[in-house]
Formats: sequence, structure tokens, C-alpha cells
Amino acid sequence: MENAAGLTFRDATDADVDVLVALIESAYRGDDSRVGWTTEADILEGQRTDSEGVLQVIKAPDGKLLTVEQAGRVVACCQLEHRGNHAYFGMFAVSPGLQGAGLGKAVIAEAERQAREDWGVTEMRMTVISVREDLIAWYERRGYRRTGEMSPFPYGEERFGVPRRPDLQFELLVKPLV
Repeated sequence: MENAAGLTFRDATDADVDVLVALIESAYRGDDSRVGWTTEADILEGQRTDSEGVLQVIKAPDGKLLTVEQAGRVVACCQLEHRGNHAYFGMFAVSPGLQGAGLGKAVIAEAERQAREDWGVTEMRMTVISVREDLIAWYERRGYRRTGEMSPFPYGEERFGVPRRPDLQFELLVKPLV
């Protein structure tokens, strides 16, 4: 489905795995990520995800990896998972060179619309590394609120990255979808 901004939204397939891993890595890790503002390069090294992790999200029975194309090129993605009365939003990535131009807003709005209309959920939830103040503020401007509910960062599991500081944890953010 194409929207007014020339964006096409579709569910990812197995054939998208390599492109999506590259997109996610470029948005969060390494020097390429520094072009955008969502980089985690100062707090985490190593990989953000891998082919296995992306394929798991694509194959999840209660979810999908929403893939966003512009002019035939994959430019963004996000995970949506149906969890009872709410949906979980994760694995959100926008190509670093396109950040700051409204693409992220369009993607999250479409994700919320699909979760509400397809699953009838009344709330979207996500977890964000609590020291990512700029990113949390961006979500707050989109209507998400901090809950103060924290969960531990998976220290020692390098498939999620190698922490560069000892105080990382995830905070739950929520938004009503009514």
C-alpha cells in the first residue's frame, strides 16, 4: 500500500532478511549510524541484530516486520507483535541519511493504525534503552509516556551488542491507541 509521501508499506518476507539486517545495523551501530540521530554507537558496540533475529520476527505467528519502501528501496522497518490487548513495537529503523525528514513519524503512525485496525488493540508498548533521552523525547512527542518500569539489558549476550557502559536498562513506554 502506497501513501501520499510515496511510501509503500508491506510485510517483510524471507527475501528481505539481508537488506533489513543491513538497514537496522546502519541505523544503530558503527560509523554509518552517526549520520542519523538514532545511533547507539556511543553506548553499544557489535551487532544490533542478525539474520536469525530478523527471520524470527518475520516468521512470528503473532507479528510481522513492517517494511517500508520509497522509490523501490527499503528505507525503514518496524516490528509489530500482537500481545493480547496491546501491540509491541520494536526493531524500528530508518535509513540514517533519511532521518529527520518525517519518515519515522509516518512509519510509527502506520504501525499504530495497523495494530489498531488489524488486531483491535488499545495500546502500543515498546522498550527503549533508558539513557537514550533524545529518542525517548521523540517518542513522547508522538504520544508515548514513560512508565518508569525497567527491565535489564541482556549483558553478556553479544548478539544484542557489547555494552560500553554498565548502567544500561530498558524502560517501558506506552501509548493508548484510541
